[in-house]
Amino acid sequence: MSTYELIGSRGCGSAIIEMALDLAAIPYTVTDLPYLKPGPGRDRLLRLNATGQVPTLVLPGGEVMTESAAMVLHISDVAPGAGLVPPSDSTDRQRFWHLLMRIVGAVYPTFTYADEPAKWTTPGDPAELLRTRVHTRRAELWQEIDRLAGAPHALGRRFSALDLYISVMIRWRPGPAWFKENCPALYAIAEQAAAQPDVGKVLARHFDPPLE
Repeated sequence: MSTYELIGSRGCGSAIIEMALDLAAIPYTVTDLPYLKPGPGRDRLLRLNATGQVPTLVLPGGEVMTESAAMVLHISDVAPGAGLVPPSDSTDRQRFWHLLMRIVGAVYPTFTYADEPAKWTTPGDPAELLRTRVHTRRAELWQEIDRLAGAPHALGRRFSALDLYISVMIRWRPGPAWFKENCPALYAIAEQAAAQPDVGKVLARHFDPPLE
């Protein structure tokens, strides 16, 4: 199997795809770059991905993939034995789709708007109001997902790519301490995922200190 190239940044969603590639035993290289910093790295990233976002995945034939969920589904197609996505005849399949789309379609965009609210509104109080409301909405979404989650994995007894998303995203705002208090099921899922060597190795590379 030829080598994939994963373009990413430490602490970003590219960690999810790095884990997935490891679990699938797919050969790959990592190109780490500060994806928002002007320079040759960002120039190349923009040529490959017009949004300038990471992760960006370059397939062995030169095709470029964007959007982490699409990458996860592709990796599962290449290596279905990795267990990233429940098989089509599994009763867990529908719950997987529901939770994956909730995470990538509802939670993920909150970072786009809350990280730089001035890009989406006028300066001053309106920007801060947007940030506050988006943070509140994100917390509501996580608590909804927490109620839907199983144990010890997001799908109950079945490990999946959902566990990778959770293990990374609880390290983002509002942070592990908030999740431990307000979303204990998700916090426990992240701990369980981090205990897997391939997952723990990537988390250690991307985040310091580890989950506490």
